[in-house]
Amino acid sequence: MAKKTERVIGYDASDVQVLEGLEAVRRRPGMYVGGTDIRGLHHLVYEVVDNAIDEALAGACDEIELIIHQDESVTVRDNGRGIPTAIHPQKNISTLELVMTTLHAGAKFGGGGYKVSGGLHGVGVSAVNALSAWMEAVVDNPRDGKRYRQRYERGRPQGPVEAVAKTKRSGTTITFRYDPTIFKGVTYRFETLAQRMREMAFVARGVTIRLVDERPSDFPRLMTFYFEGGILSFVRYLNRNRTPLHSPLYVEREIDGVEIEVAIQYTDSYSESVYPFANTIHTMDGGTHLTGLRAALTRTINDYARKAGLLKEKSPNFSGDDVREGLTAIVSIKHPDPQFESQTKVKLMNAEVKGMVESVVSEALAEFLERNSSSARKIVAKCLTSSRARAAARQARDLVIRKSVLESLTLPGKLADCSERDSVRTELFIVEGDSAGGSAKQGRDRHFQAILPLRGKILNTERAGINKVLSNKEVQALISALGTGIGDQFDMSNIRYGRVILLMDADVDGAHIRTLLLTFFYRHMQPLVESGHLFIAQPPLYRVAVGKKVRYAYTEAEKERMLEELADKKVDVQRYKGLGEMNPTQLWETTMDPERRTLLQVTVEDAAVADQTFTMLMGDTVPPRRRFIQTHAKEVRNLDV
Repeated sequence: MAKKTERVIGYDASDVQVLEGLEAVRRRPGMYVGGTDIRGLHHLVYEVVDNAIDEALAGACDEIELIIHQDESVTVRDNGRGIPTAIHPQKNISTLELVMTTLHAGAKFGGGGYKVSGGLHGVGVSAVNALSAWMEAVVDNPRDGKRYRQRYERGRPQGPVEAVAKTKRSGTTITFRYDPTIFKGVTYRFETLAQRMREMAFVARGVTIRLVDERPSDFPRLMTFYFEGGILSFVRYLNRNRTPLHSPLYVEREIDGVEIEVAIQYTDSYSESVYPFANTIHTMDGGTHLTGLRAALTRTINDYARKAGLLKEKSPNFSGDDVREGLTAIVSIKHPDPQFESQTKVKLMNAEVKGMVESVVSEALAEFLERNSSSARKIVAKCLTSSRARAAARQARDLVIRKSVLESLTLPGKLADCSERDSVRTELFIVEGDSAGGSAKQGRDRHFQAILPLRGKILNTERAGINKVLSNKEVQALISALGTGIGDQFDMSNIRYGRVILLMDADVDGAHIRTLLLTFFYRHMQPLVESGHLFIAQPPLYRVAVGKKVRYAYTEAEKERMLEELADKKVDVQRYKGLGEMNPTQLWETTMDPERRTLLQVTVEDAAVADQTFTMLMGDTVPPRRRFIQTHAKEVRNLDV
């Protein structure tokens, strides 16, 4: 048999390219800001604001202003020391130009300009400059009383640094407009930026942060954040819709130049709300400071429970999950040389921080429990309840896992599985009711689409312990169908469907069921949401027919536009009260056909906001929910739905 040969493509010195200046950032933006989606877009703002926060950490700044202009440009202004403008001794150009246009140029490499900072690599503002259509830097220099200015386009200076006026103020003002050829189809979300600025104001105690959005046509949106109480105020803010079991524990200490702040409070909630920060940056993936906090909590509470006789000799120790149920905590460290996993700074890697945080929290918590016996007993009782519930849940979970999918589903409408076994290609439609389930089963593509009808409204998992959650038949059906397990046993590698699609009626009951399902997925299968597997289907509201020609309207406004276009014709308009009113063909054409349907992907842009929203909407405390409904009732009436 003849041997098959392939032509080998040449590779020599001429194939090796060197990207000069900021071109590397433009070619690979994901390495520097995490991507070109809405998260990457917001990260541009965070990088610039982080520099202002670093001035605050140095004690040189107490006011920061962030403005979103009508043309989508952004201004970040602080009253810090101002970027130096003198000629740099090594590069023979203005230090301002060096900082703004050169990677790895900054004052945060141990040169004495900053004791602690969030900016470490000298990459942040220069990367933002590279990814902006234009940028303008204005420095009010207190060293000589002059205002300096320089403009850039796609990272390139458009002239030298110029002195343009005299000034008595100090600080830096950066204005930039993201490059629309890199960030396509995205825009700033005021709520996302507001949450980030709020977090920074909590962690950078005593700093005033002002956020202005000039884009609304009727009036600018304005929010000002200032918290004298720091992270202690943050914990109280997070628990404002929950019932605390005790007054917050707060500890602040410095070990070997590392400042450690921790605030802890238990509530009657079933969820854990813990947020770690390093040099004011929210390390969303945790790190060694979070590991130290968790280790201290587990060990100290177990030691106290044994010593006080609240945990019997033969009883097993509380697990980490047991001691974290209902916990709200903030751990914030300020390190002179923090090591992050990447430029986007989502995880702290300093090994020594774990022991420092663990030592500080263990000592403070042990003293708190000894001094506050009533609070200590409430905390241990919460852990005991959690431990017993998890033991009962473990048995229920094992039962669910051991059974096959069809054995575990006890709903009248059984799971209608698909023939495809590759989860990358498969979809699971979770459908409201047997009637809609019947239409969906008949209308689907059986090769890759599975249907799971649910009877009625599932359990509100925000108000239920894990044992009660796992004893619910609808929840059992969901867990069995997806194959991932839940909670600490969740395993994404076992997922049976690449897309999980919520298909509910476009009415109040449908919205309620959808919210209950979203609560379940967020609280018990959060990785599924974070990895982009959860979607919401968009069925039409109206069928508009002219003779045999049929069109579908998905909003009230779309229906009105259609009726205006067809004003001179005889039109038959049908309002779909529920999915069950649609025949299988109509359901396929409008909602299930991948070529024509519209799906909304469920994402979590900010965990703290999502946590608060679910607590407020689905928790036990009524007044916050009433205020939310009263505030947004007018908006809902005016929506195009």
